[in-house]
Amino acid sequence: MKASELRVKDTDALQKELGDLLKAHFSLRMQVATQQLTNTSQLRKTRRDIARVRTVMNERASAK
Repeated sequence: MKASELRVKDTDALQKELGDLLKAHFSLRMQVATQQLTNTSQLRKTRRDIARVRTVMNERASAK
């Protein structure tokens, strides 16, 4: 997911995207804890996507 793709979305869509990413991140953390996750790079990707969404949301909040 790119920041340019996120900037096109409206605030409600960003909130939903953030919620979905947080749930996915939690699920991945649980899989790591139970040693079920084989591709640990997914954690990093999810964490960075969460940061991108939050960055775009903060940019919009500070622009107002």
